[in-house]
Amino acid sequence: MDRPRRTNTAPETDDRNKEAYRMHLTARQRLVMTFTFFSMFFGAGNLIFPPFVGAQAGFAIMPAGVGFIVSAVGLPILGVIAVTFAGGFDALASRVSPGFSLFLGLAIILTIGPCFAIPRTATTSFEMMVAPFTADGAIPVARLVYSAVFFALAFLFAQHPERLSKVLGRFMGPLLLALIAVLFVACLVHGGEAPRPSGDYATNQMARGFLDGYQTMDLLAALYFGIVISANIRAQSVDDENEVRRETAFAGLGTGVLLVIIYGALSYVGVVSGGITAIDSTKDTGATVLTNLTSSVFGAAGTAFLGVVFVIACLNVCTGLICTCATYFHTRFRTVAGHGVSYRAWQVVFTVFSFVVSNAGLSAIIKVSVPVLSALYPLAIVLVLLALTHRIVGARFPRVYQWTILLVAIPSVATCVASLAVVFGSSLPWLDAALALLPLQEQQLGWLVPAAVGMIAGVVDSLVRRKTVDRP
Repeated sequence: MDRPRRTNTAPETDDRNKEAYRMHLTARQRLVMTFTFFSMFFGAGNLIFPPFVGAQAGFAIMPAGVGFIVSAVGLPILGVIAVTFAGGFDALASRVSPGFSLFLGLAIILTIGPCFAIPRTATTSFEMMVAPFTADGAIPVARLVYSAVFFALAFLFAQHPERLSKVLGRFMGPLLLALIAVLFVACLVHGGEAPRPSGDYATNQMARGFLDGYQTMDLLAALYFGIVISANIRAQSVDDENEVRRETAFAGLGTGVLLVIIYGALSYVGVVSGGITAIDSTKDTGATVLTNLTSSVFGAAGTAFLGVVFVIACLNVCTGLICTCATYFHTRFRTVAGHGVSYRAWQVVFTVFSFVVSNAGLSAIIKVSVPVLSALYPLAIVLVLLALTHRIVGARFPRVYQWTILLVAIPSVATCVASLAVVFGSSLPWLDAALALLPLQEQQLGWLVPAAVGMIAGVVDSLVRRKTVDRP
């Protein structure tokens, strides 16, 4: 009797599995993901604020730069890592409560999306690229046309978020880095004497730099950018969720290194510019600092060169933000059966809404965004720190999440309300007086002591509840 022939199919099966399920990215793919992440982060605020810090801090740029980098780089990258290993922002915020997760998620998405950050990308790039060459009477029409073209391009780039790395990571990100390198080298050649610290940076340079790092909005964006990066990593056939999280963390760390280098270069650019032309911190901006420098170094072509840098940076970030916002709403508001508004429909909604808001003007966007950030940033910082210490604190004392967030939210929201009242031409003296009682409130850090009290209260509450449950 013939014995059945043994077929050796295991190696073929293993080969197919290796093709279908790659365990990790190659070095080149990791570099592309890093450039993609960097391009999503680095926009108008990232270009404007480091030079502004440098121009005001002058020879005190080291402490000011450290403070800025901690809040503008350290916190966002820690946010990426914390959210990634917590299983996503919703899983992390749900440790407080599902309702809090939904509320904070919507607030962050709308802030980094159609209400503030996305419109700011179009308006800022217009102010730098088109406005200097346009007559004052034609500004409204020119802004309308420019923003229409700008958002049309961003809409096209955001059609497939899982393919974003092919546009941002391979082309736009490296191009932006090359343009910034040209600007930095020009400063090295030009040289100059560092000015004395001025404006908000006359004293307490490190604390001031930390607070100005809020304006990049990168911590808020970091809590959700991982969605898009994870989709790009899965598109490279990395299907194991643990590996996807690790690769997302690697991309975040690589982005952090790039941001530190670029912020250092741009801060030096600001120091050189401040030495060439003194600035008035009450009316000038980081855009003024860059314009002064490029006009001095490059002459008439300087303004156009700077405009190109701004357009590329802002288009990169706008594309990433549209992808992030549309992906969040598409996945968050699906029905039980999996139905709901499509990704493409949300993309259209956010693009059109941002187009309308961008034509309201940059100054109005910035004035309203600052108070909102003062409410959201402390909550985001505390949530990230709790996530990073979860095994030591949160897992053993779960009530820490609720108490800390509650006691931080009260002064943060109150500060936001008081600031918005001033923006709209009113005031709330009783609220200002109450907030003034908080330690460090003058430095806009009045939430720190309530955060510490919340940690202690959460530990005590957890212990009491545990004893109550264990009691026979």
